[in-house]
Amino acid sequence: MSSLFRGEEMKLCQIYFKSEVAYSCVSQLGEMGVVQFKDLNSNVNAFQRKFVNEVRRCEEIERKLRYIEKEIVKEAEIDLADAEETCEAPKPKDMIALEVKSSFNKTALNNYNLFAKIDQLEHDLLEVNTNKDALRKNYLELIELRHILTKASQFFEEHSQHEVEDTVSKTAFSMEGPLVNEAQPSSSLRLGFLAGIMNRDKIPSFELMLWRFCRGNVFLKTADLTELIEDVQTNTLQAKTVFIIFFQGEQLKNKCKKICDGFKATIYPCPETLTERREMLKGVSMRLDELKTVLDQSMNLRKTLLVNSSQSLKTWFAQVRKMKAIYHTLNMFSYDQKSIIAECWAPVSELQRIKDALDKETKKVDTNFQTIIHYVETKESPPTFNRVDKFTSGFQNIVNAYGVPSYREINPTPFYVITFPFLFGVMFGDAGHGLLMLLAAGFLIQKENYLKKAIKGNEIFELFFGGRYIMFLMAVFSIYAGLLYNDFFSKSANIFGSKWRVNLPMNFPFENIQQLSLNPNPYANESDKMYSGSPYAFGLDPVWQLSTNKITFTNGLKMKFSVIIGIMQMVFGLIIGLKNHIYFRRKVSILFEFIPQIIFISLIFVYLCFMIFIKWIKYAGNDDELTGACAPNILLELINMFFLKDGTVSEKDGVVTYDLCKRLYPGQHFVQMVFVIVAVLCVPVMLFTKPLLMLNKHKKSSKYGSRLQGQRNPLSINGNSSDEDDDKNAKAQRLGHTSNSVINLENDADLEEEHFEFGEIFVEQTIHTIEYFLGCVSHTASYLRLWALSLAHAELSEVLWTMLFKMGLTMAPPLGAFMMFFIFTAWGVITIGILCVMEGLSAFLHALRLHWVEFQSKFYKGEGYEFVPFSFETILNEADNLEN
Repeated sequence: MSSLFRGEEMKLCQIYFKSEVAYSCVSQLGEMGVVQFKDLNSNVNAFQRKFVNEVRRCEEIERKLRYIEKEIVKEAEIDLADAEETCEAPKPKDMIALEVKSSFNKTALNNYNLFAKIDQLEHDLLEVNTNKDALRKNYLELIELRHILTKASQFFEEHSQHEVEDTVSKTAFSMEGPLVNEAQPSSSLRLGFLAGIMNRDKIPSFELMLWRFCRGNVFLKTADLTELIEDVQTNTLQAKTVFIIFFQGEQLKNKCKKICDGFKATIYPCPETLTERREMLKGVSMRLDELKTVLDQSMNLRKTLLVNSSQSLKTWFAQVRKMKAIYHTLNMFSYDQKSIIAECWAPVSELQRIKDALDKETKKVDTNFQTIIHYVETKESPPTFNRVDKFTSGFQNIVNAYGVPSYREINPTPFYVITFPFLFGVMFGDAGHGLLMLLAAGFLIQKENYLKKAIKGNEIFELFFGGRYIMFLMAVFSIYAGLLYNDFFSKSANIFGSKWRVNLPMNFPFENIQQLSLNPNPYANESDKMYSGSPYAFGLDPVWQLSTNKITFTNGLKMKFSVIIGIMQMVFGLIIGLKNHIYFRRKVSILFEFIPQIIFISLIFVYLCFMIFIKWIKYAGNDDELTGACAPNILLELINMFFLKDGTVSEKDGVVTYDLCKRLYPGQHFVQMVFVIVAVLCVPVMLFTKPLLMLNKHKKSSKYGSRLQGQRNPLSINGNSSDEDDDKNAKAQRLGHTSNSVINLENDADLEEEHFEFGEIFVEQTIHTIEYFLGCVSHTASYLRLWALSLAHAELSEVLWTMLFKMGLTMAPPLGAFMMFFIFTAWGVITIGILCVMEGLSAFLHALRLHWVEFQSKFYKGEGYEFVPFSFETILNEADNLEN
């Protein structure tokens, strides 16, 4: 929790490795994931670094693994096994490529190193796929040839009853007899033919093209295949047609071939005689049976390869990516003849564990050598490291979206866990809608292990899934606020019994009146008493659901609650800022920033809350002249306070009157005058004091700086040191020095004073002052969005109930029962889609704005950068997300 509240303390370390153990040490640090390495070769081109060839080799192996994965995905019945959780990065010797074997032998292959296994597997798979593709293509071509021979034989047999001597004349002129004389063809008038196959949808265009280009001198015969066959080129099932073209002469033959090529038709050889066709058909059938057997064996071998590799593919991916990450990291180090130097940021709490892990890896190679870790002092700002878990990570992401906390600055995330869903609940307050959100969030939490894998690659669902715990807390606080508002789908529940009653006689003429006013006086006689005087046990009394002035009452209540909540959160933000000032020893900021700020907001806005509570406590609905129904307007009281006017005094026609009923407490006017004067005086104190003190300190440093070299700084002894001295003290402690060692660090580059420009400092302080004092007013008004969105949500819910659901309940049966089904469906869809999703998103965004602007502006800078450790887990997760 301390790490989440204020980031981990970090150290810049220099690590000295032996060359023989650098790889294994970096691998161990990657498994731990607690160091962030710095690039010591930033001026060196990526292609000129030491291990560029090893990185390329890893990328080549990754490409081969992606090819194997692609082949496995094609086989729907093969599932990829998950990677082993304990898989380690391969040893450097695994990068040595062994000689590729000509056949796949699993027992022998297990004796190879990792990269050789992958090389061998890819080689075998490429060879099997090449052979399979060639066999498959040959097989499909033979199937098409068999269809052509079968259809051609059928076509020629249809004309076998005609006389052989009449074939040529009938073919050339009447087109009624056999087109080819299979017995004694004439050499001078003999017709040639082409047989082929093509897609059925191209036949009409094909026939028209033949007719036009050959001028009607060819004859086309087609026959549709009844079954779909696989296309040789595209490997898809298509409807095809066998065709035979008859022509005379080589010129027509060449034209027909070109047209067939244009339509991507496949031409196959077809014998002229029946005997040759039957022999060829028989040979094709035998060849198909042989190819079928060989193809099945090839497919079985391919499947065996893929099944065996599917069990280890994810693990191989993880190992290769780990090795690639290690070599990328080694490329960031500095090298000399005997050792390797690395620089990294590491949490102080992990330093001992890091040293133990490095020593353990070093002793495996050389028991006489120890890895050296040297802590470096630097002026560079360390990264911010806040430890989070699956519950707090969503809230931390919201904070980081505004800005990563500065180093050792208080992290707002722990406060977000409560305040963010609470403000959401105030705006979204409906117990019914909150219950629906709770069920959705509960489902995401219950199924989180399954959903984490199922939704990979879907950005929208990943966004909702990442905020499942935020949704859960928002739903809980929505239910809580809904119970306070006594709203359940815009209806109220009388759980504890209303404190109001209609105390009228039975014969009262109710039919003659449209409205009935209840007497709010708790001290009335028993016969006239309608209010018991005690509040409803929890939340809003359900009687207000029936009242005509419900909106007027709830508006005043929610508006005041919004102001109180907002001021409480802003004051809390100032207190957090005080904790930051104390931690960094900014005495000037405490005295001349925090104190004026807290005085101003307390005397104006905390006093406003004080008046609200006095009004609630003092005034009741009785007829008393001082505590009756004459309560003052708080907004008018605040305006009178700024103008130094007495709200109890009024003047009309020159006559001054005093209304003591509007006086909240004795001496109110004098107290308010003092508060306004003191609050106004806080403005120049905050505006001028700090810049002038910094200017005075700078002049003294310039005048006496040379004489103070090597001596103790008197400014740090007399208690009047400025923020710069205080920051140096705090920084010196973080670097391991004592608080009195400021002057000893005067020459240290970490504590060098930047160029001093009084004009810039004064302008910055002016902006900061104006922003704060005007921001207190605008931020307080901004919190009224809590009331506005709560009102809008309640009214939308009530309108939806009145105009839709109530309409079905008032319909007469049986039509009402039938229509109720459709009305309830529409009401449910609109409730979830608009009131839960869209209104929920609106409340979420407004809660986000209140935290980013109104709350964090009081203490939060957010000028840091995130600690990104070298972690195999993070690298593998990012790679998986990129693939998905």
